[in-house]
Amino acid sequence: MTSPESQSPAPQPPEPESKDRVYRSVPAIAGGVLLLAIAGWLGIDAIVSGEGRTPWMALAVLILIVPLVAAFTLRPAVYAGDDRLRIRNPFRVIVVPWGQVASLKSAYSNEVLTESGAKYQLWAVPVSLRARKKAARREMRATAQARREMGRDEGRGSALGMRAGLGSGPGQGLGGGPVADGPVRAETDRIMDELRGLHEARHQAETAQGEVTVRWAYEVMGPAVAGALLVLILLVVG
Repeated sequence: MTSPESQSPAPQPPEPESKDRVYRSVPAIAGGVLLLAIAGWLGIDAIVSGEGRTPWMALAVLILIVPLVAAFTLRPAVYAGDDRLRIRNPFRVIVVPWGQVASLKSAYSNEVLTESGAKYQLWAVPVSLRARKKAARREMRATAQARREMGRDEGRGSALGMRAGLGSGPGQGLGGGPVADGPVRAETDRIMDELRGLHEARHQAETAQGEVTVRWAYEVMGPAVAGALLVLILLVVG
């Protein structure tokens, strides 16, 4: 018989692989679906009921605009994993390991800057100045409300202190909890904050090193170029 010490330890189950966080623009997807539905309705109607060169022209225009609309609305996405950031833009797919990311910039557009100085825009995380202004107004209202509540609590605390020798601490209500839960941020700004946090956490990881790769989306560019050439030929032929 073998002693318990001589027995080999039971194999540990493999750790589940972490899934990428996916960021996409819901308004862009909704607008793209609507545009594709309108283009399909008008194009198919022209192909079925048109005369002369109209069906061919409608077909050529559909071949041209459908890939472009899908590329700029349905295709963009950002995949953030533990080791790299994958950016799917209208005509390119860029894979940037976290070790190659220098910074994540957010101004009039959200961009990734690499250590080599290259800059890639995040089409799936567009900047909304209107959302930023709305968040700023909500932050101002929340701050004003917190100050009013703090003033009322301090007034009640002072009155109670005069009666029972008790008071409330600064920056807290009678229950001792914080007044505010943090600044109000626009949705895309919150996404950029999450990406910055992931970059800071994984920038030095051994598995997050490597080279930046860029692949052109020929599956989008090919049909669009073919449709443009077909439209040009039909216009020249007259």
